[in-house]
Amino acid sequence: MQAPASSSAPHKLVIASRESRLALWQAEHVRAALQQYYPACDVSILGMTTRGDQILDRTLSKVGGKGLFVKELEIAMAEGRADLAVHSLKDVPMELPEGFTLTAVMTREDARDAFVSSQYASLDEMPPGAVVGTSSLRREAALRARYPHLVIKPLRGNLDTRLGKLDRGDYGAIILAAAGLKRLGLGDRIRALIGPESSLPAAGQGALGIEIRSDRPELAAWLAPLNDATTAMAVLAERAVSRRLGGSCQVPLGAHARWHGEDLQLDAFVAMPDGSRNVRAHAMARVTSAAQAEQLGSAVAGDLLGQGAGEILAVLEAAHPADKLVEPAGSMATGAAGPTAGTTAGTTADTTADTAGRDAQAASSDGTGTGPAPA
Repeated sequence: MQAPASSSAPHKLVIASRESRLALWQAEHVRAALQQYYPACDVSILGMTTRGDQILDRTLSKVGGKGLFVKELEIAMAEGRADLAVHSLKDVPMELPEGFTLTAVMTREDARDAFVSSQYASLDEMPPGAVVGTSSLRREAALRARYPHLVIKPLRGNLDTRLGKLDRGDYGAIILAAAGLKRLGLGDRIRALIGPESSLPAAGQGALGIEIRSDRPELAAWLAPLNDATTAMAVLAERAVSRRLGGSCQVPLGAHARWHGEDLQLDAFVAMPDGSRNVRAHAMARVTSAAQAEQLGSAVAGDLLGQGAGEILAVLEAAHPADKLVEPAGSMATGAAGPTAGTTAGTTADTTADTAGRDAQAASSDGTGTGPAPA
């Protein structure tokens, strides 16, 4: 896609980002893309520490979920200190706060999980009692179901911190997103890639999402050249599964979409954290618009519910009644005509529909909602 006419090009843009090495790489990646389209634009990065970066002694499922990684970035946009925020899409809550939208999704990196170890070549080689590190309930459920003889222990921190813990011998192996390792030039640390047939990735894994205030249509137009419509439609379908099921860090849920021409194949699963029960669904459909991607995701979620996913979700909610994903307490400061103070992620059907629409903007931001799907 071509950039808008030079007369309407931005003069200055500020990108909000977490301060981890991977997050800053991702922000730099977006900055480089913007400067390719707008050479005269001054693009800077505003680094900040989020609550998710600060709380390292507990798993995300126990301290508030994915919203802990984006709240401070959204506040910076609401206050006018930043124009856009760059996220690993798997870390973005299914329900965006009112006044914000995902306006672009960039071309996806490898969506698979990676097995990282200095001692073993694969999970299959690990002996009984060997320790695997992960703080993802999704990964934990898959590991406990397939490898009940292994010991699963929590693993928090940024990518470098996690690798350091492995190298110190705290774990025999750790499971990470392959995309992050590859982006930082650490692909040689991967001993094996875990395919979706063994463990489905998280919804949006491997994709970068760009979030802006929804009252910035001119900014959405400037960012449109960075959007990859086929990636956006794939992750929209994945996120639709999670959204319908109320997916959060408390729910072991995976969803992965793959293109076959113009047909989109979507696989998803929901499981108990201990791996004792899981349900899996699969569907394929012709997808040429955001609406069709959303419909595919909703249909797969319906299939999961028909197989008993609702019972699993009920058990998880009963076990953690106060852990439903909400925005952290506190008001959100407002810029001119920006999000109102106290805005939180909605939980009503109307808000869910609004959030789906905000997700769908990226999937259709090429102006047509369609595009040739990669083979």
